[in-house]
Amino acid sequence: MPTSLRALPAVPAVLAGVLLLAACGSESASPGGDAGRARGDGGAVGVEAVCPSGFSQYGRVAASAEPSAGSRPSGAPTPLPLPSTDGTVEGDVKVTGLYAWGDDSGCEADFSADLAVTNRGTEKATYTVTVGFFSASGSIVDHVEQTVASVGPGRTVKATVGMGTSLGDASEVSNVKVEKVRSVPADETPSASGPCPASGVHVYADEGDAAMGLRVVGLHLVNCGTRPYRLDGYPELELLDEDHDTVDGVRILHGTDRISTGIGGAGGPQPVVLRPGEAAEATLAWRNTTGFGDPVHAPYVRVAARPGARPVTVMPELDLGTTGKLGVGPWEKDETFRSDAGVTPRPTAAP
Repeated sequence: MPTSLRALPAVPAVLAGVLLLAACGSESASPGGDAGRARGDGGAVGVEAVCPSGFSQYGRVAASAEPSAGSRPSGAPTPLPLPSTDGTVEGDVKVTGLYAWGDDSGCEADFSADLAVTNRGTEKATYTVTVGFFSASGSIVDHVEQTVASVGPGRTVKATVGMGTSLGDASEVSNVKVEKVRSVPADETPSASGPCPASGVHVYADEGDAAMGLRVVGLHLVNCGTRPYRLDGYPELELLDEDHDTVDGVRILHGTDRISTGIGGAGGPQPVVLRPGEAAEATLAWRNTTGFGDPVHAPYVRVAARPGARPVTVMPELDLGTTGKLGVGPWEKDETFRSDAGVTPRPTAAP
């Protein structure tokens, strides 16, 4: 599955990394020097460096032995220079520091980077940031992807992203780049589990699959409310480009059979009634063939599960080439789904 088709809620696809958030103007838990701790007004915030959230502070110390005062790890990283500004800024995200966490620090993280996420829009947004850690030769050591939730308009949130188990030799890391930034309105953020939204349903996209130019992504809906949820037809879709503008010139086909066969989503719609804890799925399918004309890339899709439903914006990264077609299958009950006992139900309006 290529990185371009990675969807926001699909946490298992990303490697170990966590963003530690702090609102602009408040003390940041980011490690290192002033570049990682600048307040919104430009002043420095003197905060003790801490191991990035999600990594054990003394993970490199034997669990059976409490470190003595003389041997206790420092808990502090080693600041590394950012060799250039190339790639340290992408959209609303800027890298402000790079740090190495050696054995003497006690922290399980190998490296971490300080980020500043600035919402230049007019509404609260949730950001998905992909960061790459690179060697001096430019080869990738690790990719880390994580979500920065609910950044208010005009606000800057500081974050720390940590790198643990790496794809390459962690000792070679000397640079970090913001590889991709995606943002959706906070009230349209997809979710696969957790507290039940006001709509009474979780809606999200999976990682999908790709083979020989054919792309297939599943849309999923889980009834986390307390009443039955009725579906009858196809999800309503709006394609958006990187600037969140509507993408024109793409035909949304009901059914996937005109894209390919044997991939699901080819039958006609049937009424679906989901009891609390049950789920449904629909299939998106397209080809990324490129011929004459300009290829179309639509990273965002606004999904309304049924007419009048509150939309959710997913990120299937539609690389439609010049085909001009996207197939969508009808909602079907997902008989394989097992509800998450940790989901907090919320009463829903009458269906």
